[in-house]
Amino acid sequence: MAVTERRSQIAVGGSMVLDVPALRAGGGVALVFAIPFSIGARLAADNDDSGLAVWLTLGAIVGFVIGAGCAAWVQPLGTPLIHGIVTASVTYLLAQAVFVVVRLVRGEDVRWMALVFNLTVVVFAGLVGGMLGQRLTQQGFRP
Repeated sequence: MAVTERRSQIAVGGSMVLDVPALRAGGGVALVFAIPFSIGARLAADNDDSGLAVWLTLGAIVGFVIGAGCAAWVQPLGTPLIHGIVTASVTYLLAQAVFVVVRLVRGEDVRWMALVFNLTVVVFAGLVGGMLGQRLTQQGFRP
């Protein structure tokens, strides 16, 4: 009896298809590694500890690279870069949506330009993660 694997996919645009399980796997990894560092960086920045905030922010960026690399590595469609970028971007935006709601409920200000700037950094981290996942696949490492 043959075992068939069923994967769900999302069509984006006319011809681009994304692998949902790969996005979930990478997003989960990014949430575990990047979001705690992001929270710590925000707390450190709010307490005027800029040195610690920088290091924690770098840790968050590495977390997004790892999550994006995971998604790029496990996707079977041959599109590692887009999977890395989408994973990092969507994970960041979902987490930031929660953080924005919390700040608004508390009556605190939201730094919208900082969110946009940080998104560009996360998109770049997703690209780097996508390239790393692609490199793993090219070297013959399979998930």
